[in-house]
Amino acid sequence: MKVSPLTVFTDLGLAEPLLRALSDEGYETPTPIQAQAIPPIIQGRDLMGIAQTGTGKTAAFALPILQRLATTQRPYQPRGCRALILSPTRELASQIADSFRTYGRHLKLSLAVVFGGVSMGQQVRTLSRGVDIVVATPGRLLDHLDSGSIKLNGVEVFVLDEADQMLDMGFIPSIRRVVKALPHVRQNLFLSATMPKPIEALASEWLRDPVKVAVAPVATTADRIDQHVIHVETAAKRARLSTLLRSAGFGRTLVFSRTKHGADRIVKQLDADGISAVAIHGNKSQPQREKALASFKDGSSPVLVATDIAARGIDVDGVTHVVNFDLPHVPETYVHRIGRTARAGASGSAISLCASEERPLLRDIEKLIRRPIPVIGTVPPEQPARSGDQPRRQGRPQGHTGGGREQPGGPRRRRQFHRGAKPKSAAA
Repeated sequence: MKVSPLTVFTDLGLAEPLLRALSDEGYETPTPIQAQAIPPIIQGRDLMGIAQTGTGKTAAFALPILQRLATTQRPYQPRGCRALILSPTRELASQIADSFRTYGRHLKLSLAVVFGGVSMGQQVRTLSRGVDIVVATPGRLLDHLDSGSIKLNGVEVFVLDEADQMLDMGFIPSIRRVVKALPHVRQNLFLSATMPKPIEALASEWLRDPVKVAVAPVATTADRIDQHVIHVETAAKRARLSTLLRSAGFGRTLVFSRTKHGADRIVKQLDADGISAVAIHGNKSQPQREKALASFKDGSSPVLVATDIAARGIDVDGVTHVVNFDLPHVPETYVHRIGRTARAGASGSAISLCASEERPLLRDIEKLIRRPIPVIGTVPPEQPARSGDQPRRQGRPQGHTGGGREQPGGPRRRRQFHRGAKPKSAAA
């Protein structure tokens, strides 16, 4: 559908309880993917959505799913569910579940969140009664399937979120096993930030005459973020980071490290410099990850150091800066990382610390975003300062990591109803 600047949620055919929940949150106007995706999903069409974090994609599937389940309520089937949402990571699964709860607050629907790193006992008890919605990571869902504590033969809607990250993390074989347990007749919704050939092949295999919606290609999502690069050798990066974080204007800051041990070393150095910081990565237990995110959200630790497990899984209001302590090897990951700031129409800044050996990675990033990243600080003679247009600020409202067997051996090179600071558009 053509999106009018005047489109409001009441134009999309949503039921009154959902509109009331949106009003409770202060949301009036849908983001482009919400406006384009919600009506055909309500009609029962399959969907292939290309949209990264920050575009409101979680709401694009959560709202119509809630509407479908509320309109055709059925008795619970023991160990069964009607809607299944697969997410690659625990944090993202939790945030998706929060979105369903928020926007379904006026509906009598039940939900279970299933991921590893915590005991299966409570999950088994919740599933035993049957629920309307299950949000799960692949590994823990297979644990429940293998033990017989969940049945998927009653699933009406299947959502595969962050499909490209599922591919990167080696989950496709697990997802194939899940799909075999689903009924043949169902509605399928695929969401992915990019469309690599294996994901395109899966979409062709599983989707029936899908509606295709593409919003904000990955190379353009960085437009509204002020981006800069500082050329600094690896040995001097930690000192430079401490100096940056003490600078005026730095508030809640997300720092990306390439490795888990590197993230821990950064936190240790910042603590030694008197800067409160916490880390989140795959070696942290679920309680540790939740505690770190909570302290980042409440401001007691204004710096969160993360690996790319968090690049698409953290939805925190008011992130003023993203710092790439290490440049990523995959240029698209850079865009996903810096998309943690400038959410819900706010401004934001991204600063990358680039060592000499990382300059080829910087060139790949600049090629992807089709612009040079302005240099600040002292520039080595062999690397003249680059000039370029300052990125535009044109904020659109934003869009929103698994345990058990959630850490397969596949490469992990790459990460709502997003809830910003009460924007007028639904942010997730």
